[in-house]
Amino acid sequence: MTKTMRKWLLGIMIVVFIGLIAVNVRKSTKFELGSRENYALTSRDATVKNGIMVFCYHRILNNNDMMVKSVEALTPNNQLHVYNVNLSEFKKQMRFLRQHHIKVISTAQMAQMLKNNRPIHGKYVVLTFDDIDRTMTENAAPVMKHYGYPFTASIITGNTGSYIGGEQLATWPQILKLRQSAGSKMTLGVHTNNMHYLIKGTPAFNLKKNYSKFTSDYATSQKVMKQKTGHTSAIFTYPYGSGTPIVQNFLVHQPGLKVIYTLNNGIVTDENDLQLAPRMIITKNSWPSISHWLEK
Repeated sequence: MTKTMRKWLLGIMIVVFIGLIAVNVRKSTKFELGSRENYALTSRDATVKNGIMVFCYHRILNNNDMMVKSVEALTPNNQLHVYNVNLSEFKKQMRFLRQHHIKVISTAQMAQMLKNNRPIHGKYVVLTFDDIDRTMTENAAPVMKHYGYPFTASIITGNTGSYIGGEQLATWPQILKLRQSAGSKMTLGVHTNNMHYLIKGTPAFNLKKNYSKFTSDYATSQKVMKQKTGHTSAIFTYPYGSGTPIVQNFLVHQPGLKVIYTLNNGIVTDENDLQLAPRMIITKNSWPSISHWLEK
């Protein structure tokens, strides 16, 4: 066998090997994605006549981002599937709110409505973004500015500018530049300082042994927030959606903290106290049930 033939044979073997890996990964991806809930509105919540629906977004991707699409095709990473919304879809969703005369309010306005103990009449939407990925500042923010929509963005104060969990987080200068441009339309929440990670599948801050570490981390997140913006935040957003009873008890006793955002599926009504505020993760699968509730 000649040297050239050996090179061709080796090349063919490599291509076949990569192809087999891609097929196997693709199969595992389909299995994992197929086993996930679709985050759609439950049948019970769909019957709610009046309330506030809090949208939860993470990344708003450019439609032609081929690198991300390639990674999505080869990995079951939850962050690279469930939490992505294409920019074209995001624009349609924001336009839908305008066309259907849905009142988009801020987190502070929602808190004030519930504080007054008055029945909620009509349907409202609050826009929230977790982590503050660069796609939020570069892609989502201009669209919301076009419509004049207020929004809340929760920041991992100690990880700005980092690449974590499939996200390129915005830097503090980028966040502050957006805050200056958006003015009162933008509200910042804290999303821990440096505890947005899992330990064997469990959020680090929920581990009993890490409780004191979490309380210190929370204090640090508020300290950094005040250093960067001039004030602390009245909003805490749970990484991964929820906390243990001891963590929740700590948070509800923090002075100045008015809203604790979860990823519990549901609608805010006048019966909520916002200590466990539900939100709807916006995906291709959840949007049909969400838009149906808003327009009926």
